Amino acid sequence: MTHALYALPHSLYSGRARSYLIKNNIPFQEFSCGHESYKAEIVAEAKLATIPVLRTEEGQVIRDGAAIIEYFEAANGRPCLPATPKQQIISGLFDLIGAEGLLRPAMHYRWNFPEENLSFLHYHFFHSQRDHPEREAKTQYMMDKMRYAATVFGVTDDSRELVETLYMEFLLALDKHFEQYPYLLGWKPCIGDFGLLAPLFAHLGRDPKPLQIMQQQAVHVYRWVERMNRSNQDAPECYNAGSGFLADDQIPDTLLTVLRAAAQDFLPETRAAAQSINGWLADNPAVSGDRASRYLGQNDGKSHFVVRGQSFETGAQPYRFFQLQIVQDAYKSCDDAERAGIETMLDSCGLQELLTIELDRRLEQRDNLEVWV
Repeated sequence: MTHALYALPHSLYSGRARSYLIKNNIPFQEFSCGHESYKAEIVAEAKLATIPVLRTEEGQVIRDGAAIIEYFEAANGRPCLPATPKQQIISGLFDLIGAEGLLRPAMHYRWNFPEENLSFLHYHFFHSQRDHPEREAKTQYMMDKMRYAATVFGVTDDSRELVETLYMEFLLALDKHFEQYPYLLGWKPCIGDFGLLAPLFAHLGRDPKPLQIMQQQAVHVYRWVERMNRSNQDAPECYNAGSGFLADDQIPDTLLTVLRAAAQDFLPETRAAAQSINGWLADNPAVSGDRASRYLGQNDGKSHFVVRGQSFETGAQPYRFFQLQIVQDAYKSCDDAERAGIETMLDSCGLQELLTIELDRRLEQRDNLEVWV
């Protein structure tokens, strides 16, 4: 038996796990979540009917892309985790921003351009359903459900123009970085590359409308998306390519520019989500081991924040803070001089506050669920 990855080509989080397996030469066979074995053998152990899910060669079931990556990182000497403090923080931040901070443009560019995207999306959603008489009805139900989810992430008629502006600022800054380096931190992918790929592959680098934007206006990002789905380094454009992370804990200025673009809405949303969830925790003391629901907070799990005068209302997700804990724990493990360097770096791109925004309860993954400690 080889590893089995239950995933979908158009699934945002599936791309994160799939890329990791490809880049680390881990053999696997991919199955759709529409495959009979998913419902019959996987969901009960996965605890939630989400993807990606990995069934290891030994039969262990691991749900969630970050957990799949952590399983192999822990077993293989952490090949994708930089050893130096600033690079560890940068890697964790891009993992977080990819998994949580780009959901708004990912959902907008998928669902709000039906003329360009609808036929493509219907093919994928239809073929992710089991072959039964209600297949088309189930397809339409799932598409409507995901179309509605775009509003949960704050995409409305009022906000869509700013959503597009912020995304383009981020994309063009990232393009300038990948013009210089094939990966975020040099010559091989770090954990942050896989997190960032999640939205930039399945949605923003594959659906027809955003794919056209990326190919025409950010070709270096597009090449990185291709590169992240190939087992070799795939950097022939770099005539003097190295083989590892950048030396001496170097963080290129181009990468800090990308973080400045991301900070504009990521920081206020994180601050607002923490306030909403902490308010809920104050009113609803959680027992250790209780599951942390996907959306949780005051006012029906909503958070409110303002960017450039535009108000946003989004779902507050505890998972954001599960990933943020990883960044904060890495920072806390550093000595005083290393912390000072990290603080200066993050202050220069408007993200230092992320080191102190916390929930009143920690989270951890147990038995395939995020739970309160």
